[in-house]
Amino acid sequence: MANSSVTLDEIFGALADPTRRAVVERLGRGPATVGELAGPFPMTLPSFMKHLKVLEESGLVMTKKTGRTRMCTLDRRRLRRLQTWLEHQRTVWSERTDRLEAFVTEPQETS
Repeated sequence: MANSSVTLDEIFGALADPTRRAVVERLGRGPATVGELAGPFPMTLPSFMKHLKVLEESGLVMTKKTGRTRMCTLDRRRLRRLQTWLEHQRTVWSERTDRLEAFVTEPQETS
């Protein structure tokens, strides 16, 4: 399991690839085996495993091997960390655009 010092950069880096985003989206519906996750993608299993490793290192995905089966689950705490950051950015930019709108639409006093 990835340590708790994973940065937002690592999380965004993991989500930068469409294959990895699709895996996260699929795991949002519940746990799945590596084979189930790899099935829809036109790549070899070793190539898919590289994507899975990036997701594990970012802390977004956890895997547990039981016998010959490797089960993957989504760590929603990492997504909440990302959501918190995005909500903060939304607030900051909303306030900025509100101030810009007020500046543009309100009559300005002239000296």
